[in-house]
Amino acid sequence: MSRHTLSVLVENKPSVLARIAGLFSRRGFNIDSLAVGATEHPEISRMTIVVNVEELPLEQVTKQLNKLVNVIKIVELEPSSSVQRELLLVKVKADGQARGSVLETVQLFRAKVVDVAPDTVTIEATGNPEKLDAMLRVLEPFGIRELVQSGMVAVGRGSRSITDRTLRSLDRVNEKSA
Repeated sequence: MSRHTLSVLVENKPSVLARIAGLFSRRGFNIDSLAVGATEHPEISRMTIVVNVEELPLEQVTKQLNKLVNVIKIVELEPSSSVQRELLLVKVKADGQARGSVLETVQLFRAKVVDVAPDTVTIEATGNPEKLDAMLRVLEPFGIRELVQSGMVAVGRGSRSITDRTLRSLDRVNEKSA
């Protein structure tokens, strides 16, 4: 199995997320990561879906996704030609003795402290999964009190935009049918 990152443009309407997640579920695929948010166009949302699956079953699911009415465009983002990041918030024990070492770790991983309490610090870090996993391994001996991690968000490198190209194509289709 191999890891695939899909960028899916969808209409920003209720129940679209449930239909897409259901399609993966019915095929027996586990979604490793799912992030959804508005784009620069309020009527369109972008889903970033990360799955571990073989090439052929992924192609079948992609074809089925394309058949869904609310799906506008699907692009597989290769790691080498895209920027992919996750957000991590982690609360770490940091009493007087350990606080200095925890803060050094924060600097080492280019993270930042977003909350300080007498016995803990909350750290915000962004990066690829490998960087975040490495930071967690270093912080683990101090004692991780709480952790939350977002799904992967990704965008293609360079000046090209799948949203703009897709909207121009849709505008041309709408003009012809009007």
